[in-house]
Amino acid sequence: MTRQQFAVKVAAVRRRSLQGFTLIEVMIVVAVIGILAGLAVPSYNDYIRRGQLPEAFNALSEYRVKMEQYYQDNRNYGGTACASAASANGWNTFPTTIKYFTFTCALDTATGDTAKQSYTITATGGLSKAVGHVYTINERGERKTTKFKNATVDQGCWLTSGAVC
Repeated sequence: MTRQQFAVKVAAVRRRSLQGFTLIEVMIVVAVIGILAGLAVPSYNDYIRRGQLPEAFNALSEYRVKMEQYYQDNRNYGGTACASAASANGWNTFPTTIKYFTFTCALDTATGDTAKQSYTITATGGLSKAVGHVYTINERGERKTTKFKNATVDQGCWLTSGAVC
């Protein structure tokens, strides 16, 4: 091979390398990005949802403690509404919405109760990824999940990641 032939081959290789990507190469990259996004977006959404659920758990626990304190002072959980005495006006504004959940309280929820000796506080998801989640707690401290990821369930715990306690 002469020097001139070698120079022609080197120039041809340089021209090919300067032409850019082929359509097949671009399509492969787009497909790989699509597959990665298809896996990452649902995982990220689930991560965000799980981060919003503790708001309900913390507030339900806090409301339960306040209801028990109210009971210690009044020997019932309320008259016409949960914690209805003036002493509880700072916190008993049911229904109330924090950020992702709305909280309601109902009296006389135990079977046969007519003396205001039972209650159920319910947290209902109303914003962002918390929509479709409903959690409850009662005077016995029983935690329940009645709706999880928009599906009706009946679990004796507060579900966060799976449909089983």
